[in-house]
Amino acid sequence: MYKTVQSLRLYEQIVQQIEESILKGVLKPGDQLPAEPELAQQFHVSRTAVREAVKVLREKGLVEAYSGRGTFITNGTSQAIRQSFDLMIRICQPEGSARLVEVREILEPEIAALAAERSEESHLASMREAIAVMDRALHDADAFIEADNDFHLALAEAAANPLILSLIDSIVGLLREQRMRIFRNNGGGERGQFHHKRILEAVERRDAEAAREAMRAHLQQVRNDTGVSDTEPEPAS
Repeated sequence: MYKTVQSLRLYEQIVQQIEESILKGVLKPGDQLPAEPELAQQFHVSRTAVREAVKVLREKGLVEAYSGRGTFITNGTSQAIRQSFDLMIRICQPEGSARLVEVREILEPEIAALAAERSEESHLASMREAIAVMDRALHDADAFIEADNDFHLALAEAAANPLILSLIDSIVGLLREQRMRIFRNNGGGERGQFHHKRILEAVERRDAEAAREAMRAHLQQVRNDTGVSDTEPEPAS
């Protein structure tokens, strides 16, 4: 698939070849890149060169790396969308938090339902691992939030629709901030874990309606823990 590179700036040629594969449609949004050692072997370069190339691809918004799951091709717009959403939420404060919850209520119950219908064992394994990490990290905010993100991203990936994954990925920074506020709310981590486990159980049973309802209950918990009321926020002036 790839050619051996011989330039002194090896990582740039790796970036160029992967970009060409994306432009030609050989690599599509949602596709996973081989692991670092395998890429190094394919390109006949060191892992350091591969690591630098992946860093550049991430900066360009062409790939996204998820802890414990690997590096995936994006549609190239996630980074721009993410920056736009971040700015909009900050401009719309204090209503921004309520609007983020509403977006989640529109998207995530249906994502959970699709995951129940379409998930593969690799997706379930990622969700189980994320929950296990959160169980061990109830006193470690950073580790808990990272695993929380991984759980919801695994659900989005299990929905088997690259647009859904890109949408969730585009707001992952906002979700990280929201989840940190919840974690700091006394018992927020434990409450979240209760709902995460219910969602996973429903997905494992292939019960789309139960997964949908479990996610709705989780998002009601998010509303409660972030102090967002069920009423529609006032329009920004």
